[in-house]
Amino acid sequence: MGKQQISPVYVLGVGLTKFLKPRGKVDYTELGFEAGIKALLDAQINYDDVNQGIACYCYGDSTCGQRVFYQFGMTEIPIYNVNNNCSTGSTGLHIARQMVGYGAADCVMVVGFEKMSPGSLQSFFPDRAAPIGTSIKMMQETRGITNAPSSAQLFGNAGREYIEKYGAKTEDFAEIARINHTHSAKNPYSQFQDIYTLKQILSSSTVHDPLTKLQCCPTSDGGASAIIVSEAFLTARPHLRSQAIQIAGQCLATDAFSLFNRSSISLVGFDMTRYAAQTALAEAGVSAMDVNVCELHDCFSANEMITLDALGLSEPGKAHELVRNGDITYGGRCVINPSGGLISKGHPLGATGIAQCAELVWQLRGWADNRLVKGAKVALQHNLGLGGAVVCTVYKRADGRSNMDAATPAVVGYNPAVEARGFTQEQVDQVRSRRARSEWALGETQKQVEARF
Repeated sequence: MGKQQISPVYVLGVGLTKFLKPRGKVDYTELGFEAGIKALLDAQINYDDVNQGIACYCYGDSTCGQRVFYQFGMTEIPIYNVNNNCSTGSTGLHIARQMVGYGAADCVMVVGFEKMSPGSLQSFFPDRAAPIGTSIKMMQETRGITNAPSSAQLFGNAGREYIEKYGAKTEDFAEIARINHTHSAKNPYSQFQDIYTLKQILSSSTVHDPLTKLQCCPTSDGGASAIIVSEAFLTARPHLRSQAIQIAGQCLATDAFSLFNRSSISLVGFDMTRYAAQTALAEAGVSAMDVNVCELHDCFSANEMITLDALGLSEPGKAHELVRNGDITYGGRCVINPSGGLISKGHPLGATGIAQCAELVWQLRGWADNRLVKGAKVALQHNLGLGGAVVCTVYKRADGRSNMDAATPAVVGYNPAVEARGFTQEQVDQVRSRRARSEWALGETQKQVEARF
């Protein structure tokens, strides 16, 4: 029996916190609450309209999701807790789309949050086999092991192979980082907003050649949320159609058997990315050449380089030429990471994929005034986690117009794409459950959020 065709699914609302250095000052309950309230306000709905909830995080005890969602209301809906490494957030979006697209729900709320520890990623379960242990063993046999963080070694080695096979230079990787840092200066939610020269990036401390510190994403605290709805839900609210962005194509993929073919590029998920991109683009009825703007999982500049190939945004082995020609920034072929990407915006694992979604929603609505990719009609998202999983998503406006044709004004009194503000008590009351809110569950969270603004 053939696969059932999925019904149209839309992103109706998004919300984001500012990404922060992990210093233990903000708890995940605050991050999830802030992002969720903003998404509900953006969608112009009440939490009572939500049929199911999905919480996305990697670092936290079981049922942290309920702890966050109960702050919006205790409406007895199913709440799922998702952990899929760095692709956790977009995995939550994928599950939501499946629920809505196949009729299990009309409105699903996805909230991603992460409270991280300073420094590189670490394992908290040393008494059992590491999920990427087989990949580390392959790296040891093919490239050796250094004292650098294992993820930096894996992606740095992929960069080395790209240099060896295709003639890229260390400056090409640094240029990717330079562009992302430059883009982040216009994103009010970015953890870092400093602009660097190519020389500064190259001269920052070496992590694992060709990667320097300014080519590596930081760990971050942050939250993001999205409201995913059905065609029926949107039809019942025709005044919201102009702000709805369709998930036109999407694919969650895991590693191909080529993962262990002794290639450093294959070892970081190149083939699953290529498969996911081809599948999502085909479902959306577009090609990579139709993509105007892309949020790409640039955990390291080397991953952006190889992923430009895998997504089909460059000819095979010529991603570095795309970089050299200025084709990954404004005025070029396709703007990559207008948000600043993981390298500069930050990388709170559970929130990252949803934050990528938020940026592309704002771009297609025409709200991202200070960093708008003008005329964009098709947006592509790529979110990857070693271990492995990758989600590629294609977005289009629900009304089929470009972002220059119909920019919808924000309804919260400011433009959230260009200003990172808080919210009022009246706004919180507007979107929290009317029939099943619990002040005990909320506790001091709202006051703590308001104190940061």
